[in-house]
Amino acid sequence: MSREPVYTLIPFERRGGLSAPKTYWDAPTVRKDANCNGCGTGGWKGELVPDTIWGLCVTSACNIHDWMYAEGSTGDDKDRADLTFLANMLALIDHDAETSLIGRVLAPLRRWRAWHYYEAVRYAGQGPFFRSVLVIE
Repeated sequence: MSREPVYTLIPFERRGGLSAPKTYWDAPTVRKDANCNGCGTGGWKGELVPDTIWGLCVTSACNIHDWMYAEGSTGDDKDRADLTFLANMLALIDHDAETSLIGRVLAPLRRWRAWHYYEAVRYAGQGPFFRSVLVIE
């Protein structure tokens, strides 16, 4: 059974400089809390991954990524979620670089770390994503 990628059907919106599916922006907080846990996985392993990159909070980018994983259904959806995650982290980094001297100084280090966060979800996120969408027919 072939499935259509979810993200070809759901419109995206930019709010506060971040891009996310409209379903994320419209969801009640209780539903977001059920699907999103910040950066890292749940449990003790999640505690190993900081929600900050050199002092900059990236929790919102991580939560959007979690949401997209929960909502996605195909490899294309996973790829879109991972790229959106990177774009949102870079948007947060760029905004901080535009508004503070420390942000400008730390921007190259933060971009380097954001790339590593992206690479981690790109490769290590395959198992969790596809286990969540596995359909037994």
